[in-house]
Amino acid sequence: MSSFRERNDRKPRPEQGGKPRADKPFGKARARFGGKREDAEGWIWGWHAVEAALANPDREGPFRLLATPDRAAALEPKLKGRRELKIEVVEGPDIGRLLPQGAVHQGIAYRTAPLEGVTLEDLAEGQSGVIVMLDQVTDPQNVGAIFRSAAAFGARGIVLQDRNAPQLSGALAKAAAGAVDKLPCARVVNLSRALERLADLGWRAVGLDGGASETMDQALDSRPTVIVMGSEGEGVRRLVAEHCDAMARIDMPGGFESLNVSNAAAIALYEASRKTRTA
Repeated sequence: MSSFRERNDRKPRPEQGGKPRADKPFGKARARFGGKREDAEGWIWGWHAVEAALANPDREGPFRLLATPDRAAALEPKLKGRRELKIEVVEGPDIGRLLPQGAVHQGIAYRTAPLEGVTLEDLAEGQSGVIVMLDQVTDPQNVGAIFRSAAAFGARGIVLQDRNAPQLSGALAKAAAGAVDKLPCARVVNLSRALERLADLGWRAVGLDGGASETMDQALDSRPTVIVMGSEGEGVRRLVAEHCDAMARIDMPGGFESLNVSNAAAIALYEASRKTRTA
């Protein structure tokens, strides 16, 4: 069993999956706000997440942008020339009414079409650096935190499976703090075949497994590397592990049994970036 565990004790949130509806913009703020929580899919919230999404030229409409008065004032200079974007100035509780219960929106929310993503060939181009592959890691908070760490340590991008992976919006985008709009993501049907393709393109794969004999320090080198992270309980699945060139563990001299998958990813990315810098 893997020692790199994902927390799955949170209930699925309404923002996972589904396409945004082409709702008409509200225009000017109204005395009575008509938003409904069941329309929550496709929203991005939180200042850093929305700011990055607004700056991403790959984001396409339909657009809908809500902000409290102070957030709207801060946004105005960033939206010069963006005629397709119209800020609806509302109060914080009105924004919260549209989002999953408990969403910390920081006075701003943005609804736009999902990002299209890139191909494996796009990520592999140049044969250098690190790619992160997530094998059925489903918790949006964990996936978002991994995006954030991957961006921080200069990873080339993230590979997710078409199924069993959350949408890049909502709580995931909030946890990523803008990284989903700064880091390329490729969605694939089959992770094993994706690893085969990446191997053909000159990449080696290192999967994380708490029971592995090698440590990350021993398994990693300066070659272009795919770091494969598994989910709670099952870890990296057998067929995916068989397509890895090595399985490795994070050396934990303190003797603690496990790490959350996002924490483990951050450590693995640090180790990989250190190998690259010292090569």
